[in-house]
Amino acid sequence: MDPIEDNSESFRDHIATIGEDGKRKWIYPNKPSGKFYNYRKLLSYVYLLVFFGLPFIKVNGDPLFLINVLERKFILFGMIFWPQDLFIFGLGMLIFIVFIALFTVIFGRVFCGWACPQTIFMEMLFRRIEYWIEGDATHQKALNKAPLDGTKIFKRTAKYTLFFLLSFLISNTFLAYLIGVDELYSIINEPINKHIGSFTSILLITGVYFFIYSWFREQVCLIVCPYGRMQGVLLDKNSVIVAYDYVRGENRHHYKKNEERTGGDCIDCGLCVKVCPTGIDIRNGTQLECTNCTACIDACDHIMESVGFEKGLIRYDSENGIKNKVKLAFTTRMKAYSVVLAVLISVEVFLLVTRSDYDATIIRAKGMLYQSQPNDQVSNLFTIKLVNKTRKTLPVEIKVENSPSAKIEIVGKDLEVKSEDMTQGSFFLFLDRKDIKQRKTELKIGIYSNGKLIKTVKTNFFGPVSV
Repeated sequence: MDPIEDNSESFRDHIATIGEDGKRKWIYPNKPSGKFYNYRKLLSYVYLLVFFGLPFIKVNGDPLFLINVLERKFILFGMIFWPQDLFIFGLGMLIFIVFIALFTVIFGRVFCGWACPQTIFMEMLFRRIEYWIEGDATHQKALNKAPLDGTKIFKRTAKYTLFFLLSFLISNTFLAYLIGVDELYSIINEPINKHIGSFTSILLITGVYFFIYSWFREQVCLIVCPYGRMQGVLLDKNSVIVAYDYVRGENRHHYKKNEERTGGDCIDCGLCVKVCPTGIDIRNGTQLECTNCTACIDACDHIMESVGFEKGLIRYDSENGIKNKVKLAFTTRMKAYSVVLAVLISVEVFLLVTRSDYDATIIRAKGMLYQSQPNDQVSNLFTIKLVNKTRKTLPVEIKVENSPSAKIEIVGKDLEVKSEDMTQGSFFLFLDRKDIKQRKTELKIGIYSNGKLIKTVKTNFFGPVSV
């Protein structure tokens, strides 16, 4: 039996953030430092630059990225999508889910520790503000136990003020992704009574962010986020995780200088636990609470280097890699996920490439049959709905492509579709009675703009069959 399997499994009966009395147990992680933490900081700078800067980038006067649910208008990297393109979004979400599954099967919860917005905001913004104002974990604990004097009031007021301002900035940026920076500027510059709903939304979102990062914190990852529970299904013994090398580390005992060690390399300093933002002991094995933030790797490497042992006692590896010294293999499950992902991506690319900038729907007017007209003609009334996804206003002309004798009369004014808009209208379509060979005649109607065919739509013409 493996050494790690001999340890008590009682740690799985509770989580580090809940005490035996059932109350919240506050986590005071030591300030991390080391190679991986520096890499994470660099990545977070890029992420934050993109997050706060993307809403302000425009292409031809429109945002580069916009998810306007209220107006059902979506812009991704300059491409405008409308509700008619919902199937492309649906397939995109399916691709994202399969990608997450494949990514987790191979690399575990790397996303959580390195790219998740919750982790980046918490560890790289709010937690660093806390370290700056209140100090490291020891100082934070002392401040919490200290009486309510001037120093404590000043530090807490400063911290929570900065927390609120940062939450307010994040909520405004988030809203800019939904309504666009121009609308956000209007909310900021115009009187509040003109934008009561939007201003209330900003305050509510700010309150949610402030609550999460000032109090709820790691509970989001442990309780709210479903991804941690997904890993229990997706991970296997070949998945890369942050793992403790129990083969090398056990049996652990404290380090004494010039002592001849007979046990493992783990000196039981506990620093890997003290630095963990979710309060777990990585030496107990893979756990739900672990976000793969690598803080324990940096802490352990520092200790190993200090006592003259080889680094990597805690490292990125797989269970098979630690137990059997097996290198990461591309398993059958990984291959299957990869094939499915490749197929879905190919279909998505095809849909994007073949996606039209114009949509048109033509249907016969409800509740109306054909009408007999002078000159031995028959007419049907049709309604047409046009969607223009481009940034140019389009004059529209309608022609029947497969019946030379057909004639179209627009009801009302000529059709025109404004940029990034939709319109609808009605028209009569006339056919000579002699050209009607069956009860239902299929017609191809061409939609033209400035003499150029932009769309072809099929519809049916109903009329009496000529004898």
